[in-house]
Amino acid sequence: MCRSIKTLRPPVLAEEATEEEIRAAALQYVRKVSGFRAPAAHNREVFERAVDAVAEATAELLGGLEVRGAAGRGAG
Repeated sequence: MCRSIKTLRPPVLAEEATEEEIRAAALQYVRKVSGFRAPAAHNREVFERAVDAVAEATAELLGGLEVRGAAGRGAG
């Protein structure tokens, strides 16, 4: 688990995650699984496509989640 990726859903966040927060989490994920903090020039395109795909999947996931009874409780 990449510890620098934070939870992006309520109640951890008071409001919906921003595109910037989603992209930052996607970037951290791709860095972790690829083993590259910054890709070499010949890997940059595939690296960026992966970040885009993970960000898109994350936004779709967050948009579809239904958090029941979350008011006044911690994340679980």
